[in-house]
Amino acid sequence: MQLSVVLRNQEAVQEQLAKLSGPQARAAYAKALNDAGFQVRREMQKTMRGSFVGVTPWIERSPKVFPATAEKLSVSVAPTLSTTNAPSKGGKVGVDPQKVLQAQEFGGRRADKRSESALRRAGILPNGYQTAIPKQPYPGSDDGKGNLRGAFVQQLLSYLQAFSEQGFKANMSDKRKARLRNQQGIGNIAAKKVYKTTLGVRYFVSYGRLRGGHLAPGIWAAKGTHDVELKPVLMFVRTPSYQPRISMDAIARESDLQNYLDKRVRFRIREAAGI
Repeated sequence: MQLSVVLRNQEAVQEQLAKLSGPQARAAYAKALNDAGFQVRREMQKTMRGSFVGVTPWIERSPKVFPATAEKLSVSVAPTLSTTNAPSKGGKVGVDPQKVLQAQEFGGRRADKRSESALRRAGILPNGYQTAIPKQPYPGSDDGKGNLRGAFVQQLLSYLQAFSEQGFKANMSDKRKARLRNQQGIGNIAAKKVYKTTLGVRYFVSYGRLRGGHLAPGIWAAKGTHDVELKPVLMFVRTPSYQPRISMDAIARESDLQNYLDKRVRFRIREAAGI
């Protein structure tokens, strides 16, 4: 979204404008544009909070203001990963927020998450599928906002040998898998008998009816002696098509942005004129 200065009701500030030099006036215009840019950012964040259930701080903080200057009288507001307001194509979190929000604004398919790309490259996630967290998230896996915790994702990808970036040696060894699986605990103390119970976990992939299995497609966890406890960790679902849920044009329109900009232009000009 880009905003440019458009002066209305110039008569109201004509006297103040006469007191300013060209550079002073342009600096005042730039400040007014930036005021409007940050107003748009606030409205975008408000819309996200109202449109999404449990919006993540990562998405809510993603709109950044690319400020206007006296030499460049335009301001842009766009979701980006960069903390220095530089356009971004992605980062360590995996997907640029612009790609995430694009599906929410225009509808259609969302971009793959980095973890999905890794699982697909490893031949684990079938084409035409993406991942989804179960309705009852696997204990310790989620962040409470509908996303897997980064540390858990790393452990899962490492266990499944899904890391394939050049120079990245994070895939879990068989020895480490065995240690994870063979954690021991003590039970049945009340009966004065002590049994060793397996508290560890192993992860495995099911393709359900796609390949003759009985569990739903996805990644599962097996715990307990003889794998008696099975729980879904990450499900494989047909790539969904999203319906539009937000509109940047509507945000600008409903926030009465032009009138806000007009007021800030008048304020900044009076401020520069010392009135």
